[in-house]
Amino acid sequence: MQENDVHEWVSDSRGSAMLLLLIISRLLVALGATFQLQISSVLNDAECAFLKSLAFEGALVFEGAEVSEASVDFGKLARLAPPRAVLKPASVQDIGSLVRGIYKAAVASNNNVAMTVAARGHGHSIHGQAQAPGGVVVDMTALRGIHVMATELYADVRGGELWIDVLQATLREGLAPKSWTDYLYLTVGGTLSNAGISGQAFLHGPQISNVRQLEVVTGKGDVVVCSEKEHSDLFYAALGGLGQFGIITSARIALEPAPQRVKWVRVLYSDFDNFRKDQEYLISQPLGKSFDYIEGFVVSNSENLLDNWRSSLFAPAHEGIRTQGDAIPAASSQSRSGGANSTDVVYYLEVTKNYREAEANCIHEKVSAMLAPLHCIPSSIYSTDISYVDFLNRVHVGEQKLRAKGLWDIPHPWLNLFIPASKIVEFDAVVFRRMLGKRGSGPIIIYPMNRNKWDARTSVAIPEGEDVFYLVALLRSPSEVASTEELLQQNDAILHFCRSAGIGEKLYLPRLSGAAQWRTQMGDTKWATFVRRKALYDPSAILSAGHSIFRSNYNRNEGVAAYNNYDSMPAPALMQYPFVWHHPNS
Repeated sequence: MQENDVHEWVSDSRGSAMLLLLIISRLLVALGATFQLQISSVLNDAECAFLKSLAFEGALVFEGAEVSEASVDFGKLARLAPPRAVLKPASVQDIGSLVRGIYKAAVASNNNVAMTVAARGHGHSIHGQAQAPGGVVVDMTALRGIHVMATELYADVRGGELWIDVLQATLREGLAPKSWTDYLYLTVGGTLSNAGISGQAFLHGPQISNVRQLEVVTGKGDVVVCSEKEHSDLFYAALGGLGQFGIITSARIALEPAPQRVKWVRVLYSDFDNFRKDQEYLISQPLGKSFDYIEGFVVSNSENLLDNWRSSLFAPAHEGIRTQGDAIPAASSQSRSGGANSTDVVYYLEVTKNYREAEANCIHEKVSAMLAPLHCIPSSIYSTDISYVDFLNRVHVGEQKLRAKGLWDIPHPWLNLFIPASKIVEFDAVVFRRMLGKRGSGPIIIYPMNRNKWDARTSVAIPEGEDVFYLVALLRSPSEVASTEELLQQNDAILHFCRSAGIGEKLYLPRLSGAAQWRTQMGDTKWATFVRRKALYDPSAILSAGHSIFRSNYNRNEGVAAYNNYDSMPAPALMQYPFVWHHPNS
């Protein structure tokens, strides 16, 4: 932004008075003035007046249910101070106006204005990543729209659309996206800001590998259309960028002809080595000869595999196939030796084959031939046949059942890790078979992915140096045998083991504290790129402060030195201190 543009904005009759009041209020607090209650009140009034001075087509809400809701998320682990306001945009220009106004105020005040902005979709973050205490939360669900270009095999989708609605809209044209998340009631902008993975990722890559173009509102308030060929640096920055470089307001999603039916198979294993070798074999098969979805699960030997909502989708269920009793062979000391403190676990694998109704007569034989090389328990193979929509929307069935029992809106101390394939046997021996005594309730998922399906230019961090890595997702909730605090402590113990044993893990949907941990998470090369992109696209650190990577209100002259001279341009200061999850005023 040119200097005369800043002066022009500050001199504007609508903005200058509000900005001056806001700066004075901030300076009073910084100088440690007395009468803190009165100053706080002045500050609140000044910030609200400043926000009201910006022009919006949509609604800017300062109180009520929308503001309260924006201070909590699906994780129920971090209840921070509420935002100053919630913006319900009527257009992309509303989001641009909000961010641009805050950015210009920050520049004009030498960053004495420290208001942040967070994009919130369906509120499915876990640790407050989509919250903005004292800032502004943008309700992305107000930004909707889907336009399917059937002949071009893509759909232009607004960032606030849910994937379930994208599925329904594209199916009307006989098409569907290639890659999914397990749960479809998430926004497009939200999953693309992380990666978006499910059992199709081994074949098609994550959702961010299936995007042709983005529209992004940067931390300067610029609305930029970007792709592999146009503004490519911003395009790859935003994909998997945790909202640090811009708010994704639209995405062009690649489509393919949609199948109609799904053959869904589940098989059991008592031996981890066979379980992981079979998974790695299956993801190595070429397109056309592979399954379309592969996910593995870990269950305790004390659990009944069929007593869960997923098994109710298999009809008829084989009542003799359980994780207890004679149906599961006793583990040999060689294959299941975990020491005196080991916990007996078994594993099951789910695979699917998509097909058209015209192929119904031959699908059983085709799937049987694909299963033949596997080393599962022979008597444990059972399957169901289901519509493509019902399969993709399978987790919603579980959601409805959990809601009916009051078990959906509870804390979710989840942990998601990427583990290099060379370390997955060690991870199983220590974590699955020794550490998971008090398990809580909820699935534990494990499946491999091919590195060559991920684009290294995106911002997401994956394990380095190996062709295959695993997702391990501990999607547990508190139960009568394990409290939220116990599960969080267990998560910390798992991370401590990984780091002390040199596992080389990377967190997915990460919760980290401070620059040192983030640099380790990304590795030096990606971290340097991350820092450069932040300085370029969000130099005042306005966006997505909930990840505690960067902080606003920095000294521009010290920015470069703070980042070890990674780049010649000024950069925002590092988060030097651990993030406080419970706001002192909450």
